[in-house]
Amino acid sequence: MRDDNCIFCKIAGGDIPSTTVYEDEQFRVFLDLSPAAKGHALVVPKEHFANLFEIDDEVLRDLIVVAKKVAIAIRDALGCEGMNIVQNNGPLAGQTVFHFHLHIIPRYADDGQNINWVPGTSDPETQVKIAEAIKGALKA
Repeated sequence: MRDDNCIFCKIAGGDIPSTTVYEDEQFRVFLDLSPAAKGHALVVPKEHFANLFEIDDEVLRDLIVVAKKVAIAIRDALGCEGMNIVQNNGPLAGQTVFHFHLHIIPRYADDGQNINWVPGTSDPETQVKIAEAIKGALKA
């Protein structure tokens, strides 16, 4: 399925040009137009899924294999020293295009990026309550 109003559907379908680094029948991987670092690429399924909660499990399994292949190629071609693999779901998490996509962000010394979070704190009682709630949701 494709969403005719989705820019990533149009890019994945070849209707909008992109700097494609990999393509197969399921995915297009192209360089981000606003890269966090040199070689920042997006892995985009050709089928439309808004987010992680909608994507088919089979597509997701195939996508991570493609992401690994491309990440290795980026590392080998560009000599990056690390790699962030990022996937955002919903506006609060930073998702701005509502078509599932995975960011492959090469990392270099002194690249000026800070893709981190501030570690919080928790106590054992809270951890147990959270774990119980998640386990209950998994059984539902």
